[in-house]
Amino acid sequence: MFFSKKTTDLRDISPAELRDALAKQEVVLVDVREPNEFAAMRIEGATLLPLSSFDPAALPKGQVVLHCAAGKRSRTAAEICAKAGVPVAGHLAGGIAAWAQAGLPVIRG
Repeated sequence: MFFSKKTTDLRDISPAELRDALAKQEVVLVDVREPNEFAAMRIEGATLLPLSSFDPAALPKGQVVLHCAAGKRSRTAAEICAKAGVPVAGHLAGGIAAWAQAGLPVIRG
């Protein structure tokens, strides 16, 4: 659905698109923020793989969508994946900040 092999082709996925894809179980969401950020606020169902220790080989199976706080770290993680030959479906444009700003639910710790 969102698949892209090149980082330059990394698809920006809107909060609404991600919400719909998650509801249909079409994508797997990976949060690349740090554990303290994840504990403070997260999107339900997201898997934590912090950028500080990010390993593309540890990504779950499926159409992976990356996200962070605002979009910079998820792009960096996508670049790491591209260099390793591991495809990702895209990243959440604007990160969890855009998700929350869109009024979508978050879990607060």
